[in-house]
Amino acid sequence: MTNLSLTDLGWSDHFAHQKTAQPTAMPARVTDVHRDRLDVLGTEGPLTLVSGQLTGAYAVGDWVYHDGRQVCQVLERKTAIGRGAAGETGGHQLIAANVDTLAIVTSCNDDFNPARLERYLAMCSAGGALPLVVLTKADLTPDADGFRRRAEKLSPLVSAVTLNACDAEDVARLYPWCTAGQTMALVGSSGVGKTTLQNALTGTAQLTQSIREADAKGRHTTTARSLRRTLVGGWLIDTPGMRELRLSQAREGIDAVFADLALLAQQCQFNDCQHAGEPGCAVQAAIKDGSLEQARLQRWQKLRREDAYFNRSAAELRAEKSSWKKRSKNARAQSKTKNNSWGS
Repeated sequence: MTNLSLTDLGWSDHFAHQKTAQPTAMPARVTDVHRDRLDVLGTEGPLTLVSGQLTGAYAVGDWVYHDGRQVCQVLERKTAIGRGAAGETGGHQLIAANVDTLAIVTSCNDDFNPARLERYLAMCSAGGALPLVVLTKADLTPDADGFRRRAEKLSPLVSAVTLNACDAEDVARLYPWCTAGQTMALVGSSGVGKTTLQNALTGTAQLTQSIREADAKGRHTTTARSLRRTLVGGWLIDTPGMRELRLSQAREGIDAVFADLALLAQQCQFNDCQHAGEPGCAVQAAIKDGSLEQARLQRWQKLRREDAYFNRSAAELRAEKSSWKKRSKNARAQSKTKNNSWGS
C-alpha cells in the first residue's frame, strides 16, 4: 500500500485545522493498537510507533502527529464509538474513532434481537456516526423484507439493508458507505457474517467459522480491531463479536434512538414523572391507545438506568464504597454480639 495521500486516508478539514506544537511532526492514521505500540499509516507508508502513554487511550481510526518514532499528539476525534468497560466500576472503552458509518451487522434468523439492536444504535448515536443495520443471510429466509421493516421500525435514525454476504453483487450495495474518504466499522455478534463482509469489501481472505444451528450463535473469528482499505478506496474497521454490550456515556444516544418516548415524556404533567401510573402521564396514555408498546418503554428505562449506573462520578463511587464498608462492619459487630450472647 503506497502513494496514499492524506485525503485517501480520510483526512479532512476537521483534522487540518488542528495544529501541532512540533512543526516537523507528520500526520498518520492508526491502523492497529497493540499493548505497547501503535501501527499507523501515513503518506510515507506503514510505520510502528511508541505510544508515549497507555495504548487504551487510542482507538483504531485515530489520527496522530508523530516524529517518526513516537506519537506527539492525538488529534481531536470527529466521531468516537465506545462502550462500557467490563467490571463493576465501569469505565469507557473506545472501539473505533473517526468512523463515518457504523454498520450494525445481524442476521435474518434467531440472532435478530430488537433490544440488542437498540443498544448498538444508542452507542452509534452517542458516538456521532451514521447507523446502518446490515441484515445478512437474507438468502436463507423467505421474509428478509420483514426483518428489514422490523429494524427500521426501531428508530427514525435507521437505514437497513438485507443481503447475502457471500454474494459479491449483494455486498457491493455497501460500497457507498465505504468509498474514497469514507470509513465504515462493522459491529455485531459472532457468526453474523462480519468477517465474510470484510473479505468481500477488502479483497482479503480471512477464515470464517460456522454458527451453531440451535441458536444461530457463532464463534470469534476476528480477535482484534484493524483498519483495512476497501476495494473502492475507503476504509473498513472490523471488530470482534460482542456477546454483551454495556452502554457508557450514552444518555443522548439513548434518547435519540427512543426519540418518540423522549418527546412523550416532555408532555407528561409532572417533570419527574416515572411513567408508572402518575396522573397526566403522556407515555402511559400512548400505551393505552396502542401507539406505544409497553416493552419499548421498559427497554428505554432499562438502558437509561444502566447508563446512569455506570456513569457514576468518582465521588459517588467513593460514597458507595464507604457505605458498604460501614454496613459490613456493623454486620460483623452484630454477629459478634450475637455469638457472645449465645456463649454466656
